Amino acid sequence: MSEAMRRPVGSRETFGRKSMVQELADLTAIVLAPVDDQTTLLLRELQRYRMRVQQVWPMPTSVPGDADVVFCEYCPDLARRLPWIPGDARSALVVIVPAAEPIQAEPLSHATPNAVLPRPFTPNAVLSSLVLARSQFGYERRLRSKIEKLDENLRSMRTVERAKAILMATRQMPETEAYGFIRRQAMDRRVSASAVAAAIVDSFELLGYDPQH
Repeated sequence: MSEAMRRPVGSRETFGRKSMVQELADLTAIVLAPVDDQTTLLLRELQRYRMRVQQVWPMPTSVPGDADVVFCEYCPDLARRLPWIPGDARSALVVIVPAAEPIQAEPLSHATPNAVLPRPFTPNAVLSSLVLARSQFGYERRLRSKIEKLDENLRSMRTVERAKAILMATRQMPETEAYGFIRRQAMDRRVSASAVAAAIVDSFELLGYDPQH
């Protein structure tokens, strides 16, 4: 049996996809933690995956948001230090939690981290938190993209409906003919039907026309 036939169907090797660890290479990471042996271990592990790492301390008023992954020491007011609103993160967030000192569950929840990394660190814990954070961040970003597309489609549908109402009122067109007019204009101009509809609505709004009257 050939080597290609022995490979499982759909395997990463078959399709030439990078493994999760390989995808970490060249990502940027910011570590907001005091300089100690544990932080040194964390930095070394991240660099072992060929990530570009920057260590920052003391904790800034605003957490830097220009890295792919942010490892941040837990603090009760962490949510207020983040440069994004919950649900709209620009970086995967890993919160570093202390080994013995108590933490408050509610402030930690408000920071909406993608993963946590408890002290003392181990190489396995570092990799697990990193992979989980990247996976969760990617999943949330895909969800936001789908929601944005749905919102855009809904706005487009509403614009087309308004443009149809304008054509029906001003040109006495039946609904199907009004929609056909918008589609023909879109094809002739090689633009979307929503773009044509928006131009119709904008032009009539500029004249103060209200299709409801």
